[in-house]
Amino acid sequence: MIPILSTDPKSPFPPVEQALDSPRGLLAAGGDLSPVRLVNAYRHGIFPWYSGDQPILWWSPTPRCVLYPDRVHLSKRLRRRFNQGQFKVTADRAFEQVIEQCAQPRQADPVDEHDGTWITADMQTAYIRLHQLGIAHSVEIWTGDKLAGGLYGLVLGSVFFGESMFSGKTDASKIALVALCRQLQQWKFGLMDCQVSNQHLLSMGAEEIPRVEFRQHLNGVDAPSRWEKDFKCDPCW
Repeated sequence: MIPILSTDPKSPFPPVEQALDSPRGLLAAGGDLSPVRLVNAYRHGIFPWYSGDQPILWWSPTPRCVLYPDRVHLSKRLRRRFNQGQFKVTADRAFEQVIEQCAQPRQADPVDEHDGTWITADMQTAYIRLHQLGIAHSVEIWTGDKLAGGLYGLVLGSVFFGESMFSGKTDASKIALVALCRQLQQWKFGLMDCQVSNQHLLSMGAEEIPRVEFRQHLNGVDAPSRWEKDFKCDPCW
C-alpha cells in the first residue's frame, strides 16, 4: 500500500526513498494540486502523473532523466531548419495554448512516452495558476502567427522542471527544447529535469542519473528564480 496524503496542502510527502520499484517511482496518492502542494513536491523531486480515472499519483523515480543545458544536442539538420527563418521563438506568450496542445493526443514528433491524456483539466488549471504566479513558464514556436510547437514547466531557483512539449510542425518541439537550453545556459541554470527518459530525449543529450544525485541539484531551489522576462534566441545557432 502506498501512503495517502493528508488534505492539508502543507503536509509533508513521504521520504522519496520510500518510492516503489514497481511501478517505478510511485510514492504516494491523494492530496490536491494547490500551488503550495505542487511547489513543495517539486522542491523534493516529486511530480504528479495520473489519468482522469485515477486519484492524484505522486512520483519520484530513480534513475532520473535530466538534461544539462550545455550538453543539449543540436544536429546539423535541425540547425539548418532553424536558420531558414521559418520559426520564431518566444516565451510566456501563450502558456494556456501550449498546455492545451500538450494535452492533445500526439501527432508529429512525439517527445515522451505519454499520450497526452494524463494532462487532465484539473492539471491544466493547476499549472495555469502556477503560471499566473510566475512559477510555471512556456516556450513557444511560431510559424507566422500560428503556434507550431512548444513546451512548459516550472522554475525553482536555477532548475527548470520540464513537464511536457508538443509539435504541430516537424522539429518544432526540438527547436523549443534547444532554444530553452541555450537560454538556460545564459541564465546559468544548472539543470533541466526531464523526469522519465525515452529515446527522443536521450538523442537530444538527456541522460539518466541516480535519484540521490538528482536531489543534490535541488539544494538551490529555494533561491530566487533565475528566469528572466527577456528571453532571447540567437538566430544563428
